[in-house]
Amino acid sequence: MARRYDTNDATDRATGLREAASAVRRGELVVLPTDTVYGIGADAFSAEAVADLLQAKGRGRNMPTPVLIGSPNTLHGLVTDFSEMAWELVDAFWPGALTLVTKHQPSLQWDLGDTRGTVAVRMPLHPVAIELLTEVGPMAVSSANLTGHPAPETCDAAQEMLGDSVSVYLDGGPTPGNVPSSIVDVTGKVPVLLREGALSPEELRKVVPDLEVAN
Repeated sequence: MARRYDTNDATDRATGLREAASAVRRGELVVLPTDTVYGIGADAFSAEAVADLLQAKGRGRNMPTPVLIGSPNTLHGLVTDFSEMAWELVDAFWPGALTLVTKHQPSLQWDLGDTRGTVAVRMPLHPVAIELLTEVGPMAVSSANLTGHPAPETCDAAQEMLGDSVSVYLDGGPTPGNVPSSIVDVTGKVPVLLREGALSPEELRKVVPDLEVAN
């Protein structure tokens, strides 16, 4: 049976984060608040846990799961061929609503879906999410909804859809916004905006003037 903790209560928050970290280490799923919407997360390095995440959402391997991290320094062990422009985007917009698609280290033992050697990575601007990520390391995190349904802005909405497929729910109240992160591909010489979300092309071009927008 799923357990739920109110992270706005200091005692519940400490217990909830401890229980969520334990659940992630056991290969179970947790729901956590982020700065965009609620996410469903698992240990990024557990192929079985990531498969369970995709199954809980009703999502195929053709839509790989993004990875959330608790610090920009974590990138050093995850990515390769990370350009100076990519670091400038990190410096300007992390933590925040910017997801970067980059090449991951070939040696990494993970299976996030059909990624073709890339990973979509982000550092969220939410204290609960950062605290959990700092404790457990990189997590595969997708919006905490059934595929085809709206992404949840409340823990109630997430729990109604995902139920007992999730071990621990961290309830941080309504999320600050329901606009998804902007996604920028930094695998090539020129960054490409794949999805406009919380950050507009104009905002991004203040940092990377050569930014292109995908059709």
